[in-house]
Parts: sequence; structure tokens; C-alpha cells
Amino acid sequence: MPILFLLIIGAAAGFLATRFMRVEMSMLATIMVGVAGALIGGMVIRLLLAATGAVAGLVGAVLGAMVVIWVVQRLRS
Repeated sequence: MPILFLLIIGAAAGFLATRFMRVEMSMLATIMVGVAGALIGGMVIRLLLAATGAVAGLVGAVLGAMVVIWVVQRLRS
């Protein structure tokens, strides 16, 4: 079940990432990019949480806010 969940999250993440970055890829490449991103992102988040605790939450919140601002700016133009 975890592998199926990883593939679903990877497909969604890959789809969103390719749309945000305006890149055309095959479905398999999109899923592979998404799965790789999910694995790398998960490791980085775990490392930050283990190393810095609450500060990592702040970093994640700031990065998330930056992404939202970037998306809003893109939608306006």
C-alpha cells in the first residue's frame, strides 16, 4: 500500500511541477519526476525537522508562502 500511495502522490506532484515549470513530459517521466521529488523532499524535511525542530516548520512555512505568492503573481499576469 505505501508504494501505491507513493505513486499516486508522485503522479500528482509531477503533474503539478510540470505545469508550474511549463515543461512537457510523458506520463511515465512525470510520475518518475514526482516520485523522485517526493522522496527528496521527504528526506530534506525529515533532516530539517531532526536538525532544527520548530525552525524547520518556520522555514517550511516561509517556503510555502513564497510558492503561494509566486503562483498568485503568475495567475495575475
